[in-house]
Formats: sequence, C-alpha cells, structure tokens
Amino acid sequence: MEEEAVGEGSDAVGRARKLLFRRMLVGIKDGRFFLGGFYCIDKQGNIILQDAVEYRTTRRSSPSPLEQRCLGLILIPASCRATCHVDCSIDEQLSLLSLT
Repeated sequence: MEEEAVGEGSDAVGRARKLLFRRMLVGIKDGRFFLGGFYCIDKQGNIILQDAVEYRTTRRSSPSPLEQRCLGLILIPASCRATCHVDCSIDEQLSLLSLT
C-alpha cells in the first residue's frame, strides 16, 4: 500500500498519466512510424500503443509514397525508438516538458 502511494506521487508517473490514451506518433530507427493511442510505458522505456497503424515509405513506383498497415496493440522497444510526438496543445506540450 505504501509503495502505491509513493509511485502515484512521483513526477514521472504523473507525466505518464497525462499521456494516457492520447494519440502518439513514434518513429523507429529503420524509418517506419507508428500512430496509435498511448497505452503504457515501462521502466525500460518500452511503449505500448493501442489501435496502432504502421506507416512506411515505399521504394517502388506507386500513387502513394506511404504504405500503411493496421496493427492493433503493439510494443515498441526503447532501443528501436528514434522519435516520439504526442498530439496535444502547445500549453500541454510545455507543461509536459517542464522540469519543475
């Protein structure tokens, strides 16, 4: 019970809770992007997105430069992640970035 109270009071947990279910765009090192709802993050920095869609560039001649694929629930390892963007207002972005 005490551990739970300490965990809930931590700044990192509070910031992560503000991100719950927001649309998140995560880029990985091989050039693909995943768009989905933020579901959770673990201590190692692995992110789980729900209702995720994968976007990747096509190298062959096609009418669309991006190819998409619906994936559902996915885990993105921290070691693969290159970028991470959250869909929210400018004020919310600044509050999430603040160190105080």
